[in-house]
Amino acid sequence: MLLADVVATSTSLSQTRSRRAKADLIATLLTTATEAVETEIVVTYLSGELRQRRTGVGWRTLAEAPEPAETPSLTIEEVDQAFAELSEIAGAGSQAKRRAGVDALFGRATKEEQKFLRFLVSGELRQGALDGVMADAVAKATGIPLEKIRAATMLRGAAAPVAVAVLTQGEAGLDQFGLEVGRGVQPMLAQSATSIAEAMAKTGTPAAIEWKLDGIRIQVHLDGDRVVVYTRTLDDITSRVPEVVTAVLELKADKVVLDGELIALRHDGRPEAFQVTGSRTATRAATGPETVPLTPYFFDILHLDGHDLLGLDSTERHEWLSSIVPEERRIPRFVTEDAEAGEAFFTDAVKRGHEGVMVKSLTVPYEAGRRGSGWVKVKQTHTLDLVVLAAEWGHGRRTGWLSNLHLGALDEATGEFVMLGKTFKGLTDELLRWQTERFQQLEVSRDDYTVYLRPEIVVEIAFDGVQTSTRYPGGMALRFARVLRYREDKTAEQVDTVQSVRAIHQPSEGPADD
Repeated sequence: MLLADVVATSTSLSQTRSRRAKADLIATLLTTATEAVETEIVVTYLSGELRQRRTGVGWRTLAEAPEPAETPSLTIEEVDQAFAELSEIAGAGSQAKRRAGVDALFGRATKEEQKFLRFLVSGELRQGALDGVMADAVAKATGIPLEKIRAATMLRGAAAPVAVAVLTQGEAGLDQFGLEVGRGVQPMLAQSATSIAEAMAKTGTPAAIEWKLDGIRIQVHLDGDRVVVYTRTLDDITSRVPEVVTAVLELKADKVVLDGELIALRHDGRPEAFQVTGSRTATRAATGPETVPLTPYFFDILHLDGHDLLGLDSTERHEWLSSIVPEERRIPRFVTEDAEAGEAFFTDAVKRGHEGVMVKSLTVPYEAGRRGSGWVKVKQTHTLDLVVLAAEWGHGRRTGWLSNLHLGALDEATGEFVMLGKTFKGLTDELLRWQTERFQQLEVSRDDYTVYLRPEIVVEIAFDGVQTSTRYPGGMALRFARVLRYREDKTAEQVDTVQSVRAIHQPSEGPADD
C-alpha cells in the first residue's frame, strides 16, 4: 500500500467532524490492506502513532527536510522499515546517521507526505481517529459486532493488534484477547455529576457510594510471587511502590487483578496533598517509603485464581473483592437508594479530607476503558480534567511567562478537542515557571501572543458553573475557572468530555472568564 493512500485518508479524516464518516473512511482503507503488517501500520498511523516508540528524530531535524518528490512512490512498509532503522541508531556519529536517514526517507516523499510524516513523528497528527473511532471502523470493515471489537481493544490496550486479528482471522481472532494477568487493562472511567441525586439518576437505585480518594489510580496484578503495579495510563511503577507489592503478596491468592487507589496519609489518617503522593510515583522520585509512606486501597477486582470477573455485575465483584481483600484495605462503601443518606455519606467523606464520592450502579459489569453512566463521580466543588490547547504570554509581573491557558474537553462524537474557555487563575510562580518551559517543548506553532501546543497536558480545573457562550465553538464557557493542579497521571484521551460538560450546563447571565 502506498503512503499516499494513508495520507489521503488522513486528510479526509481531518476535514470531517462526523464520527460515522471517519469510521467509514478508515474501514474503506482497511479493506484494501493485503497483508497483516499493512493493517497494523495503517491502524497505527491513523491513530497518530508510530510502531517504533522512539526514533530519536526531533522537530529541528524534521524542519530541515529536503525538497519533496514530485510523484508518490513510498509504500507504508518502506516507511515503517525506515523508522525502525532510525530507532536503532546510537553511539558515535548517530546524529549524522539519523540526519542522513531522515533525508533519504523525506527525499522520496511528496509535499503532502512530508507534512504527514512530520506530524506523525512529532505526535501532532490530530484527526479524531481515537481508539473509539478505530473500533467503529474495524467493526464496519469486518461486520463483527462493535461491542466485541471494543472489548478486545480495551483488554489488549491497543487497536492495531485487534484489527490485524479480525481482518486476517475473522471473529475467531478475538478469542486471543482476554484478560491476561500481568498485562495492564484500560481502567473503567467515570462521568461527573454535581449532586448525589443527579448521580443516582444516572446509575439507578439502589447504588453503591464509595469515598473518592485524591490519590494515584493503580491496577495491581499478582501472578504467583510476581507483582506488577500499573497507573491509570498503564505505566509500570512497581519499583517505586514497594508498599503495594508487600500488601498484595500478603493476600491469600495465587493470581489476582485489583483496581484501586494509592494515597499518602498523615499521622491522623487524613490524606496528604496530592503532590505528596505524586512525589513518590514520579519518574524521578526524590522521596521513598521511609519519608512518604503510601497506603493502597482497593475498590474492584477483575480476576481471581483463574476466574475472569469483568462480566459480573458490581455487586458480585465486590463480594469477590471482600473475600480476598481485608476491610482495612478496601475503600469504604455504602449501599443506599436514599439520596439524602448518600449526601450525608458524601459530607462525611469530605470532612475526612477526601475529594468526594463515587456513585456506582450495582448492576454494571467492569467496562474497561469506558466512561459510561455506571460510575459517576461527585466532588466537593465543580471540577473537570481538561487538556491545555494553548497558552498566552503574560503581562505585567507575568511578562516572559506563559500564563493564560486555553482549555479543551474531548468531543466523543468527533474525537477532537473543543475549547471551553481560558484561565490564568490559580497559577503560582512555581507553576508559571514549569509550564513556560514545558509548554514550549510541546509547541506546534505560535503567533505574537500565543503558543499552541500538542494536546497532551491535562489540568484539573475548578469552576463555578457553565454558561452559554458564542465565544467558543462548543457554545459553552466555564465561569470563574481556576487551576487546581496538573494531572500527569492522565492522558489527553482521558479528559472530561464536552457531553459531560453539557450535562451540567446551566445557562447564566453572569460573565464567563475570557
